[in-house]
Amino acid sequence: MPDGFTTRPVYMGTHGVLASGHYLAARAGQRMFDKGGNAIDATVASGFALNLLEPQNNGLGGEVPILIHSAKDGKVYSISGQGIVGKAATVDWFVKNKIDLIPGDGFLSATVPAMFGSWAFALMRFGTLTLREILEPVINYAESGFPVYPSLRRALAGLAKRFHDEWPSSAAVYMPDNKVPAVGDLHKNPDWAATLKRVVEVETRESRRGREAAIQAAIDYWYHGEVADKMVAFMEKAPIRDASGSEHKGLLTKDDFKAWKPKLEEPASVDYHGLTVYKCGPWTQGPVFLQQLRLLEGFDLPKMGHNSATYLHTIIEAAKLAFADREQFYGDPDFVKVPLDRLLSKEYADERRKLIDEKKASMEMRPGQGPKHVPEDVPGREHTFRGDTTHTCGVDVKGNMMAATCSGGWIPSSPVVPGLGFPMGTRAQMFFLDPHRVNVIGPLKRPRTTLTPSLVMKDGKPFMVFGTPGGDQQDQWTLQFFLNYVDFGMNIQEAIDAPSVDSVHFPSSFYPREAKAGGMAAESRIPEATIKELEARGHKVRVTGPWTNGKVMAVQLEKRTGVLSGGVSPRGQIGYVTGD
Repeated sequence: MPDGFTTRPVYMGTHGVLASGHYLAARAGQRMFDKGGNAIDATVASGFALNLLEPQNNGLGGEVPILIHSAKDGKVYSISGQGIVGKAATVDWFVKNKIDLIPGDGFLSATVPAMFGSWAFALMRFGTLTLREILEPVINYAESGFPVYPSLRRALAGLAKRFHDEWPSSAAVYMPDNKVPAVGDLHKNPDWAATLKRVVEVETRESRRGREAAIQAAIDYWYHGEVADKMVAFMEKAPIRDASGSEHKGLLTKDDFKAWKPKLEEPASVDYHGLTVYKCGPWTQGPVFLQQLRLLEGFDLPKMGHNSATYLHTIIEAAKLAFADREQFYGDPDFVKVPLDRLLSKEYADERRKLIDEKKASMEMRPGQGPKHVPEDVPGREHTFRGDTTHTCGVDVKGNMMAATCSGGWIPSSPVVPGLGFPMGTRAQMFFLDPHRVNVIGPLKRPRTTLTPSLVMKDGKPFMVFGTPGGDQQDQWTLQFFLNYVDFGMNIQEAIDAPSVDSVHFPSSFYPREAKAGGMAAESRIPEATIKELEARGHKVRVTGPWTNGKVMAVQLEKRTGVLSGGVSPRGQIGYVTGD
C-alpha cells in the first residue's frame, strides 16, 4: 500500500489521551480521567488491566520499565521496573548444575517481580488517586470475566498440553472445564481478584497515615508479606521441568524480595532535529534507540525516499552497529561501568557511521570495542514457547506524560502460583554465564531487559510518548515510527501504520539466543522490487505478513493549542486509544 495509507483516524482530545495494548485496558484508564485523575493515574490503571487482559504477553510476575514527565517540576524520570535475581544466582551455581544457558521457562530464570511495585510507586510519586480507585476496574474484570479474544485463544490452544500434563495450577485458571475456551467465552480469575483485593484492604487500613504512606504499605505487603511468601513457597515446594530438560526449584528467597525496591533513575537522552528523546538506562536496551538516532542524523533520510532500498539498508546497518554495542557494553550500571556518554556522543557516532557501506550488508558483529565476529545461531536447543509484551502510555493537557512497556510473568513460561492467579517471570534468561560478559548473572543484579518505553520533549516542553511490544525489535519498529513522524512528516497514525522492517542479525536476548548473520524481516507491504534490491546488497530477507511487526502506540501533546493526539497500530487487533 502507498505511504500515507492509514487504517484508523488520529484520536484527538483536549483533556487526556491514553493508548493501550487492549481496548478494555484503555477503558480502565479512561475511567481514571473521568474521576479527575492525571495521565499517571490513567496509565497505571491501564497497566494493571493489561496484566490481567494479556496474560500471554505480561503479568504481575513480570517487569515494567517506566518513563514519566512530571508537570509539577518539569523533570523526566525513569523508574527501574526490572527485578533482580537472588543471592544464590551465580555462575558457579549454574556450572555446578551443568547448565550452560539459562532456560527461558521454569523457575531458574525468575527475578523478583517488579510489576506491582513499579505501578504502585509511579502512582504514589506522580499520581493523584488511590490504589483502590486504580484497581477497581481490573478487579471487576477479574471477578466478572472478560471476553476471550482470538490471540488469547490461540495462545491457550498452544499451551493446552503443557497445562494439562505439567502445570495443573495453570489449567485450573485458564481451562477450568478441561478445554480451550472459545472466542467470546468469559475468562474469570478469582484468585487474581482476591490478591488485589487484599492489597486494597492494606491500603485502606493504612489510609489514616495519608495517601502515599498507604500505597507504600501496600508495596511492603506485596514484597515483605503474604504475596512474596506464596511465590517463594511455590517455587521451593514444586520443582518443574524447564528447557534444560531437568526439573529445578527457584533460586529466590524472601530476603531477595526484601532486597528489591522500585527507584527513580536519571534517563538517558539525545537531541534529534530539535527534539530531546529519553530512554531508560543500559539495564534496558533503550540506549540503542539513541545510538541509532546519532548514527542516522548524519544522513539525509528524506532524500533517500521513504522505505526505499537505500533508506531501509541504512537503518538496518545502523541497527547492527548499535546492537553490537548493546551486546558488548550494556548491563546493570549498579554493578558495571557502561560508557554511555561515549556511546551516545556525536564523535563516536561519526566514527561508527563510516562503517556503513551504502552498497553492502555487513555479516559481522562490530562493537566499538572488542573483536569482530559473525553471529552464530545456537543449534540443538529445545525452544521455549514464550509470550510477547505490551505497552501503555498517556498524556494530559497539564503535561504529565507516562510511557510503560510491561512484559514477563506470562503464562507460556511458568505455572500459575496457586492462590495468586499469576505466574512468575523468566527475565533472567537474558543473563550470560560467561564471566567475561558485562551482562553476566550475579547476586542481586538486574538482567539487561529488552523493554524500552520512549518519551520526547520539545523545547523543554512535553511532546510525545510511545512504545511497542516486540522483544529485540522494539527499538527498531519504534525508531521507524519516529522517523516517519519526524523526517517524513506523517501524522501519528500514518507513521504507525506504515510497513516496517527489522534486523535479526544479532543474537536474540531470549533463550536459545537465535541469530542470523545478515538476516532481516520485512512486512509484505514493502514492494517486491525493494526486497530484491536489498537482497542484491547482501541482506537475507524473510518476508512476513502485511501487518506483523509489533503494535506501536503513541500519544502527542501540541503545547500551543493544548490538543492531544493518539494512535495505536491495528497489528494484533486489540490495541486501542481513548480520551477526551
